[in-house]
Amino acid sequence: MNASQHLLQPDDDAPGFRPFSHGLYIDGEWLPSRDGRRIDVVNPSTGALIAAVPDATIEDALTAVDVAARAAQGWRQTPPRKRSEILRRCFELMIERSETLATLISLENGKALRDARGEVAYAAEFFRWNAEEAVRITGEFGIAPAGTNRIVVDYQPIGICVLITPWNFPAAMATRKIAPALAAGCTVILKPASETPLTAFALAALYEEAGVPPGVVNVLTTSNPGAVTAAMLADPRVRKLSFTGSTPVGRTLLAEAARHVISSSMELGGNAPFVVFDDADLEATLDGIMVAKMRNAGEACTAANRIYVQSGIHDAFAEGLTRRMAALKVGAGTDAGTECGPMITRKAVDKIDRLVRDAVGRGARLLCGGSAAEGPGFFYPPTVLSDVPADAEMAHEEIFGPVAPLYRFESEGEAIARANDTEYGLAAYIYTGDLGRGMRVASKIEAGMIALNRGLVSDPAAPFGGVKQSGLGREGGQHHGIAEFMEAKYIAVSM
Repeated sequence: MNASQHLLQPDDDAPGFRPFSHGLYIDGEWLPSRDGRRIDVVNPSTGALIAAVPDATIEDALTAVDVAARAAQGWRQTPPRKRSEILRRCFELMIERSETLATLISLENGKALRDARGEVAYAAEFFRWNAEEAVRITGEFGIAPAGTNRIVVDYQPIGICVLITPWNFPAAMATRKIAPALAAGCTVILKPASETPLTAFALAALYEEAGVPPGVVNVLTTSNPGAVTAAMLADPRVRKLSFTGSTPVGRTLLAEAARHVISSSMELGGNAPFVVFDDADLEATLDGIMVAKMRNAGEACTAANRIYVQSGIHDAFAEGLTRRMAALKVGAGTDAGTECGPMITRKAVDKIDRLVRDAVGRGARLLCGGSAAEGPGFFYPPTVLSDVPADAEMAHEEIFGPVAPLYRFESEGEAIARANDTEYGLAAYIYTGDLGRGMRVASKIEAGMIALNRGLVSDPAAPFGGVKQSGLGREGGQHHGIAEFMEAKYIAVSM
């Protein structure tokens, strides 16, 4: 396929769909890479090739920076109301095309169609939320304590932003960065994961249709992300880096950004504890764990990774969870009845299998699942382990798959200590019938986000981010998300 060919064609199941290209999207044009190389995109459900996208060079990336710089002044000076209306139109178009976008996500990512539909709705909401925030960017005004001058604080766009997103939520991770950046008046260069680039290109076409001017959003894919990103960060016109991905890669990017003193936001790895106390409502807790663990088949940074269950409810919880996990339908993401799709790659399956084998080898009991499928596709069955020892690798390493390890605990203090026994601190979940206990435990668990008696924590209206090795900064929220893309300018005015 060349840059002008379309991946999908309109059909009766996709009302209002417009075909899109998938070349490098730079300055509103679809381009091949400078050297003509391409990256294969594979369907995880079958292992089959579904498309090939351009493999951007360093020169391509620097061209994108030039384009973003040329577009910056015009977008910065666009009235907030106009920017707001464009963002609102992005939201409306995503909702209109939601079924096609969900199908595309399922095709290239493998996630169950029901999860893909949920992602599109969530991703679109960032445009609606930030459309509202775009017209509420206010400054500050006060009197210096000495009475000598007025203090005026103005908030201005930070500048060109490099945005790097992962494969597990190809729509939502992009819109969570693009929407506030555009609302703030910034131009952006998005580098989506090479495993799932098609959604990013489809959305780029949608942004253009919504009225985003050429050069304001640019999208490029590359198999050489380290060198390409380093080249962009070395350009003094780039002033912001926003990254979602693994902690090791985040550390590398932070070191690179530090060389050029570039503002950085990092949403990194997680090792979320899910704490169940004896007084929790069993069925409600089982409902919650199925969301917290199995959203996107466990391929989420917020996924419950360590499930601590108090002894009094442990056995009933283990039995109920095993029954529910074993009943999930595993299949291709695009199949209507699928509840657990494939993993993103064979390498991901091998990692999950290694963690399960390690736990079983150390004494964990396998309650269901536990054996990787041969293929085609990259499948691992929903798996439950009980009596997982504290020294198992999965107790300290992000599983990123449909595996639920259970750990028994006795006291509140023990639960808190074990929940905090990790270098990560992104999300945590607590189930209890005692609200006072819930709030007390939530205040002591070291995580940026706590879900109390619910299995879903993400919300565009709430600040998303972690502590410790789980990242820096916040995305979303009433002002947190947009503030990441602005600089405060202080003006002293004589009285």
